[in-house]
Amino acid sequence: MFFIDTIDVPGLGNRGYLAGGARTAVVVDPPRDIDRVLDAAARRGVRIAHVVETHVHNDYVTGGLELARLTGAAYHVPAGARVSYARIPVADGDRTDLDTGLVLRAVATPGHTPHHTAYILEEAGTPVAAFTGGSLLIGTVGRPDLVEPRLTEDLARAQHASAHRLADGLPDSAAVLPTHGFGSFCSSGPGAAGAGGSTIGAERRGNSALRQDADTFVAGLLASLGDIPAYYVHMGPLNARGPAPADLTPPAVADADEIAARLAEGEWVVDLRGRVAYAAGHVAGTVNVEADGQLATQLAWLVPWGRPVTLLAETPGQLAEAQRELVRVGIDRPAAAATGEVGDWLRDGETAGSFPRATFAGLADALAAAADGDGGGLVVVVDVRRGAERAEQGWIAGSAPVPLHELRSRLAEIPPGTVWVHCAGGLRAAIGASLLAAAGRRVVAVDDAFAAAGAAGLPVTAGAAAGISAASRA
Repeated sequence: MFFIDTIDVPGLGNRGYLAGGARTAVVVDPPRDIDRVLDAAARRGVRIAHVVETHVHNDYVTGGLELARLTGAAYHVPAGARVSYARIPVADGDRTDLDTGLVLRAVATPGHTPHHTAYILEEAGTPVAAFTGGSLLIGTVGRPDLVEPRLTEDLARAQHASAHRLADGLPDSAAVLPTHGFGSFCSSGPGAAGAGGSTIGAERRGNSALRQDADTFVAGLLASLGDIPAYYVHMGPLNARGPAPADLTPPAVADADEIAARLAEGEWVVDLRGRVAYAAGHVAGTVNVEADGQLATQLAWLVPWGRPVTLLAETPGQLAEAQRELVRVGIDRPAAAATGEVGDWLRDGETAGSFPRATFAGLADALAAAADGDGGGLVVVVDVRRGAERAEQGWIAGSAPVPLHELRSRLAEIPPGTVWVHCAGGLRAAIGASLLAAAGRRVVAVDDAFAAAGAAGLPVTAGAAAGISAASRA
């Protein structure tokens, strides 16, 4: 009998896997915090004999090299990947014995990257699962535009062919176990984010890559590609060089004076508390990125690569979990950190900053009052959703489209007045409001689902998918 355990990385929308038999196991696409993988193997009572990568990852720092070093496992990386460390180069058709009756077979599946490789788990000669990495995902495929713009269309066509190769060579019952596609920006579309699993048969029925001809599929795929998180450009080279082991030891403790000094130097001081608590009171100049809201993706997208980051957390546990998330995207060591509440982080005589929160109904009231001349000044509405979301979900007439990841570089474009910031659900609006407040602007964070905007009487222009849920990948 075989087993497959999922190593879930929900903050990045990814999954790794531990699979094997009674004595030995393989790990597929491990996250950088490999202690979770080691714990899973210990619970199973198996030895990790092999670690395999489906590709050189563009969205997170792998733990594969360190895991192989610690366990003595063979480290398998696609032969076409250019890496700087010793590994076993994997070619199409290679077979690796895992345990009694269990074999892992490599299948070249270019598309997400030119060297991408899937791995088929076979029991007694029967394919039972496909570790598909960034090729065939649940309801969609991995995006083909992360390597080189000039290769994007060719890789999109290769992605279509790879999906068909997997489907044509596997039984309907084989499980489809991708690395991406659960909210990851490596996915070319929303797919079935959060899905528990799938099979080849289910993908034959529902995946556009398997239901459309190549030309139709490629045209749709290329038209659907959205923004790429800024930190992605650093992930591939870092993984190719060979990442250092993750250091999760507690960072140096910062007192109120050090927090103030770091802010004065223009460093990033990030408050991890929930947006309600942050809006009610915070250290002026800090940025609010909730610990429970895709912290790694949101923060790594905003912070210039290599810039020092100081973290403020409610508890040591919240701080430790934030460190764990951030090492996965190459933010290795906080410059400093502090735990507690806002009063602990203020110098004597210093006053906490704050700003109001509101609903879309409150925004409608503010706009109406401003139009009547008794609203206390100009109301500026800034929409920090990404362009593709705005086009799909619709937008408030007169709102300024400034995606969150562009906000700091475009502050000068935002007109005078009180800035009402909104997104799809409130999380990014809070981040945007904190960035604007740190820049000295008067802000109101709209903490509401965008679906409520029309019902509140705001003039909403219908998007391509009017009425869809406001939930999005971020």
